[in-house]
Amino acid sequence: MSFHFKLWPTILTGIMLFILVALGSWQVQRLNWKNELITKIQTRATEEPVLLAKHPVDMEKLEFQRVNVRGRFDHSTEFHLVNRSLNGNPGLHIITPFLRNDKGGVLLVNRGWVPFEKKNSKSRRESLVSGELELNGIIRLIKGPGVFTPLNDPETNHWFFIDPVAKSKISGHSFPSGFYLLDGNVEVPGGFPVGHQWTLDIRNDHLQYAITWYSLALALLVIFFVYHRQKD
Repeated sequence: MSFHFKLWPTILTGIMLFILVALGSWQVQRLNWKNELITKIQTRATEEPVLLAKHPVDMEKLEFQRVNVRGRFDHSTEFHLVNRSLNGNPGLHIITPFLRNDKGGVLLVNRGWVPFEKKNSKSRRESLVSGELELNGIIRLIKGPGVFTPLNDPETNHWFFIDPVAKSKISGHSFPSGFYLLDGNVEVPGGFPVGHQWTLDIRNDHLQYAITWYSLALALLVIFFVYHRQKD
């Protein structure tokens, strides 16, 4: 048995093989990245909370860290982070300024999820807690909008991503540009907002994707050699 390789099928196969192997290798890289991310989230989010520093410097170390901080909410200004769901139910997240009592400035706090009928703060007056309290939650870094993220509409209070600069102009507070707090409170007067809006169970399908791309590359090679096989 011998093989007689034709020019164009060989060139096209080489290009397709390169693409398939590259896609498989990219998924392996994504697999390693996702494994590290899951480990970081599960480790930091389950540790005992630490006192949030007045002026954090190491943002990488801060991300997903469980912290506590004392202060009071400024309910005169709420920001609505739209297109958020809970157990398949549509709604939004309530973002509220939190005035720290340690002279660490004002935090943006994601208090949690509410259905659309609870968007107006007047419909959940009991949740507008006053006075000094201690928050316990995790820190998330502000990533900014994605490629397909709609623009924010401050006039209608429809926010698709967190923009500290724009929120500062509206509220009169100066917010940190690098991070915000996800409130871990699960017992709110009146039941809304529903806090603790994070999960430690993160899907990681990159291994299956890598196997799929590498399998297609192997199948392509088999087809290529079968096609060019010649009987002696």
